[in-house]
Amino acid sequence: MYASEYWNDRYVREDTPWDTGEPVPPLHRIISGLNQRDIRILIPGAGRGYEAILLRSMGFQNVYVCDWAEQALDALRQKDMDFPEDHLLCGDFFALELQVDLILEHTFFCAIPRSMRIPYVQKAHQLLNSGGAIAGLLFSREFEAPGPPFGGSEEEYRSLFSPHFAIRELTPALDSIAPRLGSELQFRFEKRGV
Repeated sequence: MYASEYWNDRYVREDTPWDTGEPVPPLHRIISGLNQRDIRILIPGAGRGYEAILLRSMGFQNVYVCDWAEQALDALRQKDMDFPEDHLLCGDFFALELQVDLILEHTFFCAIPRSMRIPYVQKAHQLLNSGGAIAGLLFSREFEAPGPPFGGSEEEYRSLFSPHFAIRELTPALDSIAPRLGSELQFRFEKRGV
């Protein structure tokens, strides 16, 4: 698996083509639809934390970000100097020890090797409180280059997530940014069981 040095170096070199400089429209819409300001939210692979900053500006205080790259989290600190330090988790998503109500997914799932997809589903299930959900965007295409990013399909996601999650939404994202238009699925999966 790609380690922290790999991702930190990408940020140091400004080799971050996934970074749009702001929350992408589908995520902005998902965030705008959240009503309970006291929920605990985790954003894995948060990068420079645009979604976290938006959430905090809307009154969400229980926002946690996780990323391998200290350089990315430093950029978040500079944009939101009041971001709680104990909510900035620099390290391995798979080693996290916390409970949240919502996981916002954007570019993390596609950055991990395919061999880590089942462990990702299991870890997401473990991190979520009863009734919790994971929501965001997944690629609905394959890539010619070896990756990351790694692509996928609706059928694969249904197969992967269904044992642990109820599929509430898995539809084409109609307002993706231009380079990804027609290549993303918007989703919401709710945790099964306790």
